[in-house]
Amino acid sequence: MGTFATALSGLNAAQGLLQTISNNLANMNTDGYKDQNLTFGDIYSQASITNGSGDPIQTGYGVTVSSTDSNFSDGAPSATNIDSNMALSGNGFFVTQGASGLPNYTRSGDFTTNSAGEIVTPGGQLVMGYPAVNGAVNTSAALAPINVSNGLVSPAVPSTTMGITANLNSGTAVNGTAPDSSLSVYDSLGQAHILTVSYIKTAANTWTYSVSIPTADTNWVAPNPQTTPPTTAPPTTVVGSGTLNFDSTGALTSISPVVPINIPTLSDGAAPNLALSGPFGTVAALTGAVTNPTITQTALDSATATATTDGFASGTLSSYAIQPDGTVEGTFSSGQTLALGQVAVAGFANNEGLTNVGNNSYQATTASGQAQVGAAGTGGRGTITGGSVELSNVNIATEFSRLIVAQQSYGSNAKSITTLQQLSQAALAMIQ
Repeated sequence: MGTFATALSGLNAAQGLLQTISNNLANMNTDGYKDQNLTFGDIYSQASITNGSGDPIQTGYGVTVSSTDSNFSDGAPSATNIDSNMALSGNGFFVTQGASGLPNYTRSGDFTTNSAGEIVTPGGQLVMGYPAVNGAVNTSAALAPINVSNGLVSPAVPSTTMGITANLNSGTAVNGTAPDSSLSVYDSLGQAHILTVSYIKTAANTWTYSVSIPTADTNWVAPNPQTTPPTTAPPTTVVGSGTLNFDSTGALTSISPVVPINIPTLSDGAAPNLALSGPFGTVAALTGAVTNPTITQTALDSATATATTDGFASGTLSSYAIQPDGTVEGTFSSGQTLALGQVAVAGFANNEGLTNVGNNSYQATTASGQAQVGAAGTGGRGTITGGSVELSNVNIATEFSRLIVAQQSYGSNAKSITTLQQLSQAALAMIQ
């Protein structure tokens, strides 16, 4: 009977290997699937019989499965152009959380979004990461779902600087003007206000400029409300001015005197005293010297090349993209770009110790060690490619080669059983 058991263990081992290979082939198109293989160990009797030299005399009793090994090497990334999809390159797993609240870990990044705008797995588990407030990610905070809902609104950012790149025609007559420059700046509520910069040539190589805002945008108060007829509001209000001094090469040397650009009050209720630096470079307080000037006086026509500010209106989320470090970077209708969160990545001391719970998910065990959770690209964790998924790392040629070996093993052990059966029948016939 022991001989039959030996051959049967071989059949069971071959059958297990065939099942593993079949499972690998079945999951060739499963995103993030990791190829598996069986490791076998022999079985020997533990008899204490020895020969004359003291060497043990043992008889083999077959084979057993020692372990199931997973190949955690990277699968090839495949672009999907779906914003919520992610592919990990290198060590680590995405962290997910189901209804039980317990964390799971996966390499399959074919994520989507649920009705609440949260990034989830196809099975509905939440993809976890670090939260962001006003575009700042807090990696010290507890993991939380990442929301990419179209209803997200970016905060307004008041302007603090304005910059104008322009040229003033050196051939302009004294008291002549140049075309105005204009740009929009934003207050604390995100309301845009158009500022106009006007230029007048006062002498050779000398111009004055003034920055004005529509008076309707300000809380204008008549200087003498008792005047009859009443004083009417001017169309614009000057909020800054200065004198531009150029050298003989047309380079701006200084601005003096300078009246800082400041809007004391705004009619929409935004924060008062909107102060703006610029618009032609950084001016030294004592000398008026300009660092990195952006305006020149040459024989070219007067023209404004660019007019920019650093503020933003409030906006709604229009798109997002996953960065290599897992940061979910949202682009809003205002043109502002803010971090919405950062996808967390977990690493383990022993990936082989993880328990596969199906649906492309693993759970930590004592053998795997605790998850070391952090940002992608740090602490030995891999990086993330957005808009892609990691394909299975099953190699069909390798699997077919192993399939032939497993088939031959099964057939050989089956032949052993057939031979043993014939020998047993012969022995029984002798007794009869």
